[in-house]
Amino acid sequence: MTVTADRGNRRLRELGDLLRSRRARLQPADAGLPRGRRRRTPGLRREEVAQLAGVSPTYYAFLEQGRNIRPSPEVLDALARALQMGPAERAHLRALAHGPAPEDDSPAEVLAPGVDALVERLDPCPTFVKGRRWDILAANRSARALFADWLELPRSERNELWWMFTDPRAREVYADWPQDAAAMLARFRDAAARRPDDPEFLELIERLHERSAEVRAWWPRHEVLAPGSGIKHLRHPLLGDLSLQHVVLQIADHPDQKLVTFAAGQHERDLARLAATVPAGDTLARGRQTGKAAGGRYHRGRDDP
Repeated sequence: MTVTADRGNRRLRELGDLLRSRRARLQPADAGLPRGRRRRTPGLRREEVAQLAGVSPTYYAFLEQGRNIRPSPEVLDALARALQMGPAERAHLRALAHGPAPEDDSPAEVLAPGVDALVERLDPCPTFVKGRRWDILAANRSARALFADWLELPRSERNELWWMFTDPRAREVYADWPQDAAAMLARFRDAAARRPDDPEFLELIERLHERSAEVRAWWPRHEVLAPGSGIKHLRHPLLGDLSLQHVVLQIADHPDQKLVTFAAGQHERDLARLAATVPAGDTLARGRQTGKAAGGRYHRGRDDP
């Protein structure tokens, strides 16, 4: 089997898993169907989903089995309606069915000119930039003090998702860790769906499965969320509980990169004092630009051999 065929099969298996997981969550009453005879398993039957979507039961069964068929956009929309999927789930379904956009050869990630300086100027508002695989590309002092000093971490650990699920400090920082961690994993899944065949995404997912019981339990649920802003409830041993509004901005020159900044608000003075506990100097990007956190291409930095 060729590498391309294997990648396609993996994506189709993911599609089948997604359909099964959503079918299992719906009860007949949710879809306006009679309960009927006794059910051996929870959720709708395949035949019922096929009926709701207007496709044959055999065709739908083939989709759940990961067969090599390409449903039309109309069929995908009908399935999404039948399974009551939200916008992010619909986009995820389409990406799995038809594959990602043509790859750009995954060049090493660099920040556009001025972005690292902007991150630094935003102190004491905790601010960082994450790349396509959520590797941390830049972080100012307040972000490094509040979350993690990514500048000092080994390259394989300079990743927001890896830190969230493997560093005990993350469970202390996020007051609602289970909820925030599950949401972060769902948003990462949305990003990973755009690069289902990227070996470095697959490597990170595999490492997370090895290290985190929560990832092993939550990943099969196929939860997906689009990037979004909101309020995070955080805590720090020096500052106590904090509720900070955060905004996620896309970098125009590199759309896969996101700038995440938290409004200091009434905590500005406290965050400034906290930032002062981190030595002044480079953001992670300046002089240390990196593309992939583990084993990937990156720009050689001063900490490299």
